[in-house]
Amino acid sequence: MYHCYFANKTKQNKIILLILHRFDALENMTEGDTFLLNKSSGKIETQFTDFVGKTSFGMSVFNLSNAILGSGILGLAYAMANTGIILFVLLLTCMAILSAYSIHLLLKSAGVVGISAYEQLGNRAFGRPGKILAASIITLNNIGAMSSYLFIVKIELPHIIQGLLYWFVDGRYLIIIISVLVILPLALMKRLGYLGYTSGFSLSCMVFFLISVSPLSIHLHTVRDVNCKSDNYYHTAFTIPIMAFAFVCHPEVLPIYTELKNPSKKRMQNVANISILAMFVMYLVTAIFGYLTFYGNVKSELLEMYSKKDTLMLCVRLAVLIAVTLTVPVVLFPIRRAVLQLLFPDKPFHWVRHISIAVCLLFLVNLLVIFVPNIRDIFGFIGATSAPSLIFILPGIIYICIVPEEQEPLKSRPKIQAIAFVTLGFIFMIMSITFIIIEWVTGKKTSGGH
Repeated sequence: MYHCYFANKTKQNKIILLILHRFDALENMTEGDTFLLNKSSGKIETQFTDFVGKTSFGMSVFNLSNAILGSGILGLAYAMANTGIILFVLLLTCMAILSAYSIHLLLKSAGVVGISAYEQLGNRAFGRPGKILAASIITLNNIGAMSSYLFIVKIELPHIIQGLLYWFVDGRYLIIIISVLVILPLALMKRLGYLGYTSGFSLSCMVFFLISVSPLSIHLHTVRDVNCKSDNYYHTAFTIPIMAFAFVCHPEVLPIYTELKNPSKKRMQNVANISILAMFVMYLVTAIFGYLTFYGNVKSELLEMYSKKDTLMLCVRLAVLIAVTLTVPVVLFPIRRAVLQLLFPDKPFHWVRHISIAVCLLFLVNLLVIFVPNIRDIFGFIGATSAPSLIFILPGIIYICIVPEEQEPLKSRPKIQAIAFVTLGFIFMIMSITFIIIEWVTGKKTSGGH
């Protein structure tokens, strides 16, 4: 009897100690974290809790690819005209690899602390100033991206519907109509994963653009007169920013990761690698054929160079417009998330806030697009400021601050690589901004028809 009593007492004490241990672990966790007992090891692991992922691997690839692919594809032939083919291929390859590496840093940082929002990672690394900085940069970058997409609508859609009433052909009115009838309903979806189907359709439209432009460029190259100049001046003021702008998808990475079915760092990294590789191939092929068609005369918006009466090009323009229009809602989601993190961090989901922010953002972007005269300025400014911040600087600094010293000392190889990565980002930003300011001040234009 006594033996049985003491055995039960010992068992109770062990249970109490285990419960206290788990409460201690809970107490040390920060906001946004949760715990889940690993049945095999008995350890407490950090997990994402804000949404149970239901988006398939393929749909996640479509969404991330759609976030990468956008108006930047139309500026890459212009970038090649400024660098030459060999240097362009090297720079584009480097940008793709560095973009994939920066996503690796983001995912590892998110996995350490269990946070699924870029802004919260900034908050964990630097407190509220870091949160504000990350949210502001995301907002600036994605407003620029949305503006560039709608700028293409403003330029190209009038050519598609020529013959209608004059006011309807005016691009300024058309971007408002498209924003209200197409973009806003998609932007009001509750979850980003729901846009997987429209993202897939958007990508198929861009593939049609790619297939059409490639043989078309060969045909045009054989029939164009010899006035096309093959010389270029190797000015790179807008070249690297355009490339950086073309690969920015980082604000969308963590929301897509959160909604991914059976989420894991390796699985999401595979989503990112496949998306970046696919977009790299599309970018490279489009830039080469666009450049070989027009050489040094290529403009910063490639479609401007093609015939506005040709039936095939009319279809190509329509495909591109559909693609960029369906991309705008995907890009809008991270901006809304950033605004909510700043203004309503502790509030639950509410449809009024959800809809109001989308309407205000679309109104602001429409005003910007109506009054900005040149899409190259959007490519250059966003590519030189927010793009390096999101690709290089913030992921590297967040990784250095969040991954604990015990796990990876500051002098370890991963931390040294991250420091070099951040340094490269600052060099790239300073260099690009300097070149762009010099060109604006002196009034000298790089090759490319502007």
